[in-house]
Amino acid sequence: MSGGRALLGGRRRGSNVWLRSIIVAFVVLFVWLQLMFASLGDTSDAGGGDYNDSMAAILSMVPSVLHKFLTPRPRNSTGALNGSAAALAAMAALRGGLNLSEIKRNIAQYNYQQTVYNEDIFGPLQNDSVVIVIQIHDRITYLRHLIVSLAQARDISTALIVFSHDYYDEEINSLVQSIDFCKVIQIFYPYSIQTHPHEYPGEDPNDCPRDIQREEALVRKCNNALYPDLYGHYREAKFTQTKHHWWWKANRVFNQLDVTHNHSGLVVFLEEDHYVAEDFIHVLKLMERTCQTSCRHCNILSLGTYLKTYNYYGKVEVTPWMSSKHNMGMAFNRTTWMKIVGCADYFCKYDDYNWDWSLQQVSQNCLKQKLHAMVVRGPRVFHIGECGVHHKKKNCESTAVISKVQKVLKVAKRHLYPDYLTQTYVTPMKKTKLRKGNGGWGDRRDHMLCMGMTLR
Repeated sequence: MSGGRALLGGRRRGSNVWLRSIIVAFVVLFVWLQLMFASLGDTSDAGGGDYNDSMAAILSMVPSVLHKFLTPRPRNSTGALNGSAAALAAMAALRGGLNLSEIKRNIAQYNYQQTVYNEDIFGPLQNDSVVIVIQIHDRITYLRHLIVSLAQARDISTALIVFSHDYYDEEINSLVQSIDFCKVIQIFYPYSIQTHPHEYPGEDPNDCPRDIQREEALVRKCNNALYPDLYGHYREAKFTQTKHHWWWKANRVFNQLDVTHNHSGLVVFLEEDHYVAEDFIHVLKLMERTCQTSCRHCNILSLGTYLKTYNYYGKVEVTPWMSSKHNMGMAFNRTTWMKIVGCADYFCKYDDYNWDWSLQQVSQNCLKQKLHAMVVRGPRVFHIGECGVHHKKKNCESTAVISKVQKVLKVAKRHLYPDYLTQTYVTPMKKTKLRKGNGGWGDRRDHMLCMGMTLR
């Protein structure tokens, strides 16, 4: 019996040791997990702190009444998407919860109804009012800042802003429709790669790959085998879309929209990643009057500049229009447009996927009187886009660029709203020779689509 009790006591002691070991191990594991979660929490907080600091910096740049345009709603995905057409369609489903049929139906409805928001508040469009046309893809962060800059512009209440979309997104629509400082209308490019993900003008599965040799393309009998560009490459939908969209929107604004088809005043062309100075309308009107009195051959006004140094003393340059220098924040009227659209063949069939290079082709090889620009030495339109179709950077935040722009404008503050402009005539050192196009536009289908959108 005593041996049995001794054995039982030994078992109990072993059991107690084993139990204590489990408890100790559990406590150690619990403490370790708490430390890990605390560490993760610190990392998360640090990231959140960076975000909050960045957002605070952005909000501090603008009046509090305009913060509503900078405050994003929660969304399933962030950042701009410049991938395949199928990915674009998938993103549409994520961001808007709509399928392609619904998106197409909504686009058709917007284009048919032509609703002008806030017209009841600001009245009908006048002939001397400025029409601002903004080409939009999906970079909503940049668009928010552009809207904020427009909201602070003097006389913006007299303008009409036309938002021209090639990507349907409910969040962007809500942002645009929240604008309360001027008249607004939305138009939607109907031949986008979002709405045609598996067919032309999107990416048809039977299209020739970009880098395939023409001989192999002919053997494969892919759709556009006969028509590579001048460098031997086949079309890429995401690059061709921008030129198509630019041409479509210009035709629609000047010839199709009820609100603008009789408008004879200035039309300013901006993009979603631009930013305007508060006196840009004032300067634009001043440039228009100066052209009428002392520069009648000036037919394009350019509010942007790529100069490294700025001069805000009311100086403008008069020079032959050049696509690489005068394509930002440019404005022209119906008279100039009618001359441009009369040269549609030169625009639509020129083997270059850039709208501005194609416009250079029109100017130099079709127009009787070439395009001449009046360009401000102190820019009123800035480019804030760090990322897009052609540019990919690790950091696509716009805060630093906008901060730089604001510093430039702060320094120039006392020189804004000039009373008059001083003209300088600039003659190019040598005769401008149009270089060979950049390609990307050899496909005959692109030529036909472009010509089909032309309204004369």
